[in-house]
Amino acid sequence: MLNILFIVIGLVLLILGGNWLLKSAVALSLRLNISRIIIGMTIVSFATSAPELIVSINAAIDGFPDLALGNVIGSNIANLGLVLAVVILMGSIDVRKAFYITDWPVMMAASLLFFGFIYFDGVLQSYEGAIMLLFLFLFLIFLLRFQKVAIVDDFHEDDEPLPLYKALLFLGIGGGALWGGSELLVKGAVGMATFYEVSERIIGITVVSVGTSVPELAASIIAIVNKEKAISVGNLIGSNIFNLMAVLGITSMITPIYVIDQGLLTNDIWWMLGISFIILPLVFFPKGLRLGWRDGIILITLYTLFLYFTLF
Repeated sequence: MLNILFIVIGLVLLILGGNWLLKSAVALSLRLNISRIIIGMTIVSFATSAPELIVSINAAIDGFPDLALGNVIGSNIANLGLVLAVVILMGSIDVRKAFYITDWPVMMAASLLFFGFIYFDGVLQSYEGAIMLLFLFLFLIFLLRFQKVAIVDDFHEDDEPLPLYKALLFLGIGGGALWGGSELLVKGAVGMATFYEVSERIIGITVVSVGTSVPELAASIIAIVNKEKAISVGNLIGSNIFNLMAVLGITSMITPIYVIDQGLLTNDIWWMLGISFIILPLVFFPKGLRLGWRDGIILITLYTLFLYFTLF
């Protein structure tokens, strides 16, 4: 009963936090003259990746490395196979040129860098985590240096140019609500899963990863409702990059992460690479630079197959 209460309260906090975070992101993009998609890939992505960071650090320190890895790998799969699928099933999204010039290539580069570090020796060392953090830092500099463009084309009449202190207040409250909500959601979900004696890797790759992906889902759905689709797509791509480079980078710098359950390397990581890759052809076919309901069905089908092969 207590675990169910944790899940309900966690979901409420996640929805409220997503709304506050989006309000802050739009206000900051207007005030700083930065495009919304850049805000989505930096501030919103980092805030919605905070649950993965907290969970992974705690899991690694407590001696549960498969939970830390499964959390991030599963979250990246859920962000695209579940969250993005739900978003585009709610309405088609026109994808910008920056998607295939920078966003998708950087996400694939981050995924392949992580793959190269962990696949051959089954461990993510501290120095490898430092390299991943450096990669993220250079990417953010590139975004802010070369893609800081005017947002005249993004402006809507109903946007409210909040004072800076209010925008920062919403950012802090929203991020805090997302973090707290995810903590409660994961605690409740893991409590229910462990009751049925599910393995650590399975808990990480399914229950925990979906739980920590709820902030992305909440923020993205609220973005769609408020007609801020640029933030929705940028948030998901950016969150995947942050999950790999920041979450696993920081966690492995604190303590090296060792693979215990080989299913992470023989099954899970390949699904992550496959679903990340397939986003590119889906964007171009059948209509160029657009994701529609058919693409959503393909993604949700792939995610269902991933769950089937992982659980059975």
